[in-house]
Amino acid sequence: MPYHRADTSAQADKLSGIVEESDLYEGFAPHVETSEIKTLDFYNLPKQTGKEPALRSFTEIQQLLQQNKKRDVKNILRENSWPINSPIRSQLWPALCAQHLTKQNIVDGFYWEMVHQVFGTTELSEKPIMLPAFVDATHCLPYHLTSTGRAVADRIVNVLGYDCPDITYSPVLYPITSLLLHFMSEEEAYLCLAGLVGSKEKTFINQTKLQHEVTWKTVMQIAKKHTKSAIAYFQRICPGQKLERVFMDWCWWILAGLPFQHLVRIMDCFFHEGIKVLYRVALVILNLFHKECQSNNEWSPDNIKNDIGNALIKFCKKIPVSPAKLLHAAFSIRGLSTQYISRIFIKTEMLLKSRSALNSGSKQLIKSRSSDNLPTSQSQVNIQMMSHTLTIRELFTLWSWLPVRITMYQPVLLYTTEEHGCSLTTFYVRVEQHEPTLLMIKTCNNEVFGAYCSSRWFERNVKDDKGQRQAYFGTGETFLFSLYPERAKYPWVGIEGDRDLGHSSELFMAADSKMITIGGGEGQAIWMDENIRFGKTDGCKTFNNPPLCPSGDFEIRVLEVYGFVGV
Repeated sequence: MPYHRADTSAQADKLSGIVEESDLYEGFAPHVETSEIKTLDFYNLPKQTGKEPALRSFTEIQQLLQQNKKRDVKNILRENSWPINSPIRSQLWPALCAQHLTKQNIVDGFYWEMVHQVFGTTELSEKPIMLPAFVDATHCLPYHLTSTGRAVADRIVNVLGYDCPDITYSPVLYPITSLLLHFMSEEEAYLCLAGLVGSKEKTFINQTKLQHEVTWKTVMQIAKKHTKSAIAYFQRICPGQKLERVFMDWCWWILAGLPFQHLVRIMDCFFHEGIKVLYRVALVILNLFHKECQSNNEWSPDNIKNDIGNALIKFCKKIPVSPAKLLHAAFSIRGLSTQYISRIFIKTEMLLKSRSALNSGSKQLIKSRSSDNLPTSQSQVNIQMMSHTLTIRELFTLWSWLPVRITMYQPVLLYTTEEHGCSLTTFYVRVEQHEPTLLMIKTCNNEVFGAYCSSRWFERNVKDDKGQRQAYFGTGETFLFSLYPERAKYPWVGIEGDRDLGHSSELFMAADSKMITIGGGEGQAIWMDENIRFGKTDGCKTFNNPPLCPSGDFEIRVLEVYGFVGV
């Protein structure tokens, strides 16, 4: 049955001076092999001068979490180097992961009911448990867990796989389970994982092979920009090795390579900020390794050229900087915002999907795939009755342009000026929480055009890390189209290749109380005023489109916005 701490509040706030050997391991759970952790040198720490600020307590952090002061929490987590054996993590890590839970009202005992459902008992079996298929058997890292702790990790991963059948490939899930179990009970670790896996706002754990591949390719693209010297050096000394082989194992530099002390401090930040923390740490590892290669014979070209990936993991085991210095360097990298990372990720994902589609057959076959899931007869009738912009023929044309996954859902009319009036406020009330949406415009000259908008219009209100609203939002799935007098689709220019096209190519959607804009860079593809009466259309760099109507300026006869049921 579950292990529970009696009362960790006082322990978690007691963060200074380790005096007695018996207190040395109080921060760890019972299923941890503390004799192994004796190899970690607790006493060989920088001498305290007495001028350092006191480490923050869990009570202080908890208050900030309750006040939703996430930025303050982020800064504290980055700056406070709690000792590896500090009892604060027994409360801190569960509290950080609880932020991301989508099932807010998980009833007490839910986990143990699931255990009983899966195994028929809550008793821990002495026999090995077969792990789910999504686990990478070569990377079931236990760190310092006892044999009992490993059995507990096996059980948690099995229950999570049963509860989350959408997880099909997740090699990092087991190591993160093991890390959580060093500081908490089995049930608490499961709830933490449920929060990380179910998070909607941030990515913590990849759950499919596609996500896994997109992630390592994203890290590679970021590294080419932010660690240019290191990448150039590796390519020069190993011209025969593909860079892809090195980056496929990027997460193991951290999870399998770094010392336990470093890993725990990284997790302090990771459980709050998400996978971008690991991106930053990976870049620092590359730069540090490059410097060591130039000054340390152990990492000379002759010693590493045959297997840079393995050499990187070995280097991480002996990393020459403290956890605090590693994190400081990671968070000092400039120009690596969440928005920038997201753009690279989405662009990489779209390229992979498009190449996969091309490999499956001819372009004609690709186009027909979207037609396999046509709107139901009832949806077609509803659209014919309600729409002032779409005929069935035009609907089918538009359907063939949609992302394949969206064609599995049925369209629903969310907003039309004919019924709901010409008001941007009403538009937002009826549309802003839906993702994606189809925006259809019919002008007073009977031109019909619009846009597939990949993100919620609510994102106009989302603020960045500095508390400022982002001017533009959206992803590279957004596209423009014209249905009358000409039929044409104008996809994002970035879908065609890996080259960096600049900021102006990523101005997908923008909105405020006065206007809506789609596309930017030397013009706006679609612009509408707050009364949804007048608009204009230009060519723009984001979609490389011509003006969507000949005159450029237009008067709106009807605006219709469609969503998709069940997305």
